[in-house]
Amino acid sequence: MNADKILPVAKRHLLLANAIVWGAPGIKILVTGIQSYLALWPSKSIVWLAVGTVLVLAGFVWMFNRIVKKYADRILDFPQQKKSILAFLPVKGWILVIFMMCLGISLKHIPGVPTEFFASFYCGLGPALIVAAAQFLDRWIKAGEA
Repeated sequence: MNADKILPVAKRHLLLANAIVWGAPGIKILVTGIQSYLALWPSKSIVWLAVGTVLVLAGFVWMFNRIVKKYADRILDFPQQKKSILAFLPVKGWILVIFMMCLGISLKHIPGVPTEFFASFYCGLGPALIVAAAQFLDRWIKAGEA
């Protein structure tokens, strides 16, 4: 069976699928990070946690910018106008998403992971995912204008 026959959509809609897959967890992760910050408030370590958050955010935005460009260019370069909805990620992307989901779920269930980690790391990762989703949305809009 040809994989492109599984829920075929216009290739530009694969950009929208990426926006959803990156943005929805970004919002959830950001909310968890904010809740962790609120649980620590007031604390003298908040300033250092904020510095950590900015560093995490900068690192992930830098990394995700490269991934968004690579994935969006891959989608837009498909010769077919319709592709399977599953083609919004390459195989390596699917592996990365599954790994990151398992890692995130595992971290929440490992005793002893400090709230400070969730506050700083999640408040950096969540917005970076949301920025990546916005970039996919921008590409989706521009692909519709072409």
